[in-house]
Amino acid sequence: MRHARRRIVRRGARIAALGGVLLGGLMVTQALASEPSGAQTPDGTSAQAASRTGSALVSQLGTSRTAGSWVASDGKPVVAVTDEAAAAQVTAAGARPKMVRHSMEQLKSATKSLGSAPRVTGTAWAVDYRTNQVVVEGDSTVSASDWSRMTELGDGIGDFVRMERVQGRFTTRVNGAQPIFSTGGRCSAGFNVTDGTSEFILTAGHCGPGGSLWFSDNTGRTQIGRTVTSEFPGDGDFSLIRYENGQASTRENVVAIGGGRGVRITAVGDPVVGQRVFRSGSTSGLHDGEVTALDATVNYPEGAVTGLVQTTVCAEPGDSGGPLFSEGIALGVTSGGSGNCRTGGTTFFQPATKAMSALGVRLTGQPPAAAGAPAATSAAGSPSAPASQGAAIAPGSAAPGSAAPGAVQQVGTAGASGGLLSRLGDPRNIGPGLLVIAGSLVALAATRYIRTEQERNAYRRAYSATWG
Repeated sequence: MRHARRRIVRRGARIAALGGVLLGGLMVTQALASEPSGAQTPDGTSAQAASRTGSALVSQLGTSRTAGSWVASDGKPVVAVTDEAAAAQVTAAGARPKMVRHSMEQLKSATKSLGSAPRVTGTAWAVDYRTNQVVVEGDSTVSASDWSRMTELGDGIGDFVRMERVQGRFTTRVNGAQPIFSTGGRCSAGFNVTDGTSEFILTAGHCGPGGSLWFSDNTGRTQIGRTVTSEFPGDGDFSLIRYENGQASTRENVVAIGGGRGVRITAVGDPVVGQRVFRSGSTSGLHDGEVTALDATVNYPEGAVTGLVQTTVCAEPGDSGGPLFSEGIALGVTSGGSGNCRTGGTTFFQPATKAMSALGVRLTGQPPAAAGAPAATSAAGSPSAPASQGAAIAPGSAAPGSAAPGAVQQVGTAGASGGLLSRLGDPRNIGPGLLVIAGSLVALAATRYIRTEQERNAYRRAYSATWG
C-alpha cells in the first residue's frame, strides 16, 4: 500500500511538472505575441516597404487615373485605378489594381466642397481609399437639422459621399507616453526632437498655447519646460515644449509602453492606409489598431483641424499628444476622436513628418537634413537610415529613460519591490513564463532523483535481507 501511494505521488508530481512546462511555454508565447516590435504585414513584409510601390505608381499615373493606395490584409500593395491601361501598369509593377469609378481629383474636390461649407461642430470627413468614397461622420452632438443640412450637401456633391452617424463625441484628449501637467490639464509626451541647439517635446497643439508651463507631476514641483510654439486649430495639431535649460537629461529615445518597458524609435515616416499601428498614452497605456484614412478633417468644438490621420486605435482623455508608431518609426501624435478603450472608437493623429517639417526640427539623435531637404524624412524611402531616435518620456521620470538598442527594452529604474511585482504580473513580460518553465524542469529533475534514490535504497534493503 505504501509503495502504491508513493507511485501515485510521484506520478502526480511528474504530471504537474509537465503541466508547468506547457503553461510556461504558453505564457512566453503570449508575451512574445503581444510585443509591438514587428507591426509587420502577415507575410512579414514591412508596411512601409510595401507602400513604396503603391505610392510610386500613384505619382507616376497621376491623380486623374488613380484614387489612392493602401496595404491589403495579406501585405500586398493595392492601387485604385480608373482605367484598364493603368491597371495593367500596376500589375506589371507587382502591385494589385482595383478598378474604381472616381479618381482622386473627384474625391478631393468633394472634400474641398465640404470644407467650404459652414462648419458643423462634431463632424469629420476623409477619403476612404478602399471604398472609393468620401466618408462624412457626425457625432452625437450634431443636431438633426445640422445633420440634415450636411446630408443634403453630400447628396449634392455625388453618390460617392457616404454619411455616417457615430457614437460619442469628437473631442481632443486633454485631461510618451508619460503624463505631463499644466494649468490647462494633463497630456502625454510625444517624441523628443531638436533644432540642433535645443531639445523639445513634440506633442499636441491643443494641449496648451505658447507660454504654457509643463511639469512632470501634478503638484507642480518638477518643471519640464515651456511651450514655445503651437498650432491648433487650423492646418495641424502640434506644439513644441522646450526642455528646461534647453536640454533633456539624456539622449536616449524610447516610447514608454507600460510595465517599465519601452520601444526604441529609429526614424520618422508617414503612415500607410491599412497599416497596423500602436499608440501609447498616459491614461490608457498601449493600444493598437489600423490606419483607415489620411488627410482627414475634424471639426472639434475649438475649431476645424485638417491633415490628420484617421485610425481605429482607441484613446481617452489625457492621451493627447502621445506617440503613434509602428516598426520603430515615429508616425504621429494623438489629436482627438470619439469613444474610449472599453467600447472602441475613432482616433485622429497629427502626422509627425508634417509637424517636424513645419517646426524645423528632427528627432533627437537624427543627423541634420542635407541642404534643401526637409527637416523630417520618411523612413519608407530610407530603410537603412541611421538610428535616428525620438521617444516618449520614460516611466517614472520627466526625461527619456535609457534602453539598449532593440525593439522592446526595459526602461526606467528597477529594484523597487512594487516595480518588480508589476513587471512579473505584466502578461506581456516573458519573465514569469520562463520562471514557470525553469521551476517545472527543476521539479521534474527532483522527482526523477527521488525515484532513483528510492529504488536504490529498496535494492539495498532487498540485497541485505538476502545475504544477511
